Amino acid sequence: MPLPIINSVASWILKKRIHQIELFIKYPHEVQEELLLSLVRTAEHTVLGKKYGFGSIKSYAQFARQVPVVQYEDFEPEIEQCRQGAHNVFWPTPIKWFAKSSGTTNAKSKFIPVSNEALENCHYKAGKDLLCLYLNNNEDSQLFVGKSLRLGGSKELYESNNTFFGDLSAILIENMPFWAEFSSTPSNRISLMSDWESKLPAIVNETINENVTSLAGVPSWMMVLLHRVLETTGKSNLLEIWPNLEVYFHGGVSFDPYRVPYRNLIPSNSFQYYEIYNASEGFFAIQDLNNSQDLLLMLDYGIFYEFIPMSDFGTAEATIVPLWEVEVDKNYAMVITTNSGLWRYQIGDTVRFTSVNPYKVRVTGRTKHHINVFGEELIVENSDRAIAAACKGTSAEVVDYTVAPIFMDGKSKGAHEWIIEFRAEPTDFNAFCLLLDDTLKSLNSDYEAKRNMNMTLNPPVIHQARKNLFYDWLKAQDKLGGQHKIPRLSNHRGYIEQLMEL
Repeated sequence: MPLPIINSVASWILKKRIHQIELFIKYPHEVQEELLLSLVRTAEHTVLGKKYGFGSIKSYAQFARQVPVVQYEDFEPEIEQCRQGAHNVFWPTPIKWFAKSSGTTNAKSKFIPVSNEALENCHYKAGKDLLCLYLNNNEDSQLFVGKSLRLGGSKELYESNNTFFGDLSAILIENMPFWAEFSSTPSNRISLMSDWESKLPAIVNETINENVTSLAGVPSWMMVLLHRVLETTGKSNLLEIWPNLEVYFHGGVSFDPYRVPYRNLIPSNSFQYYEIYNASEGFFAIQDLNNSQDLLLMLDYGIFYEFIPMSDFGTAEATIVPLWEVEVDKNYAMVITTNSGLWRYQIGDTVRFTSVNPYKVRVTGRTKHHINVFGEELIVENSDRAIAAACKGTSAEVVDYTVAPIFMDGKSKGAHEWIIEFRAEPTDFNAFCLLLDDTLKSLNSDYEAKRNMNMTLNPPVIHQARKNLFYDWLKAQDKLGGQHKIPRLSNHRGYIEQLMEL
C-alpha cells in the first residue's frame, strides 16, 4: 500500500476516538465516579478489596472514608507479594510486569505494578489519543509517511519469579504489536540497549538515513542525541537531515528551559511541540491544542483522580478533594486509584489547574522537590520559568541545573545556591543572575517577601558548571539516558555537595 494511503487510513482510524474524548469533557464527574465504582467492583474480591470492604462501597464519599491514602512504602509489602508470584492481592488479574523506577532522588528502587488492563486501556490508549489529538488539529499532517524517532529507557527487562521488571519504556516496547516497530526508529534491539554510551551512536547510525517525521522522548536526553546527530552529519540544523520533521512529543521534565535551544535545532515556524504527562504509574494528560502549554486531563484511562492542596500538604489538617472540587491556579499533590491496583496512591507529583471546563493542568514539580527552608515555597515551575526568562534575556542555553539552600549560620542570612551548566553561555553573566532573581520575585510572592531588602534571603549564589558535570554525576549514579532526571530543587544539600565535589 502506498505511504500516502497508509497515512490517510491511519489518520482516519485514530480520529474516530475524538467523540469519546468529547464525551468525558462534557460529563467529567459522571465519567470519573462511574470509573471509580467500576474499579472497586472489579477488585472487591481481592485481599485489599476484602480488607477495606469494597463490596459495600456505593459512592466516592464511602470510598474516601474506608480506603486510606498511601505512599509507596505503605504499599510495598503487597507489591513484593505479587513480585514473588502471589495473585489477587490488590488487583484480580495476574500482574507480571513491574516498572522499575527510582524517580530523580530515591536510591532505593520502586517496582510499580503494570497490569494488562493498564497497558491496553491506559498507556497504549494514550499513545493513540496523542496521535488522534495531534492529527485532529493538523489536517495536513504527513506523520505516517515517515517514522517516529523514539528515545526511551536504557534498561533491559529482568525476570524474577515469573514476573518481569525494567523501565516502563522497555515494558511498552516489549508488549507493542509487531506492526508498531515499522513506524518507529531505532529498532527494538537498539531501543532496549542498556549501555547509554554505546546506545547513543547506534541510534544515530540507524536513524540519520530514515525519513523521520516526529520525535518522542525526554527533552534533556533528546537534546544530547540531536546534537550528536548534527555532529555526525556535519549539518547545521535537523531539517537538513529530516526535511519532513513536523512534531516533537515530549514529557518528563518542563520544556520551558529548552524552548529556545529546540527552535535553534529546528528552525521552522510550522513545527509543532506536543507535551504529555505520564509516569510509571499511568498516563495522565495530553496537550490537546497547537501552541498550548495546558494539558487535558484524560478521564477514561482507568485512573480515578484525587488531589491534596499543597498549602496544607503533610499536615494533620490536609484535605483530599475529588476532581469536581479542585480550583483553578491552586497547587495540588496528585493521588490516583488505577486499573493496576494502586489505591489512593500518592505519586509525588504536583499539578496546577489552568481550567476546570475542561479540566486542564500544568505539571508544577514534585512534592519532595521544592525549597521551603525560609518560607519561600519555591517550586520547580518557578525555577524553570526563571531559567527560561534569564536565558532569553541573555541569549543563553542551559543543559541542566540544580538548586539547594544555603542555611543560616549564626547571624548570616540564608540564600539559594545554584549550579547551572550552559550549552551557550550568557552574553552577560551578571545580567543573567539578576534576571533570574527578578523573575523568581515576579512569579512567587513568598520568595519576593523573603528577598525584599535581603530581609531573610541574600541574592542567589550561582555557579557556572564545567562541561558535562551533570552527565558525569548521572553516570556515577548509573542513571544515564531514558527517564532519568537531575533533581531541580531540594530542601537539603546532599546533591549539590556531590556536584561541587565533581
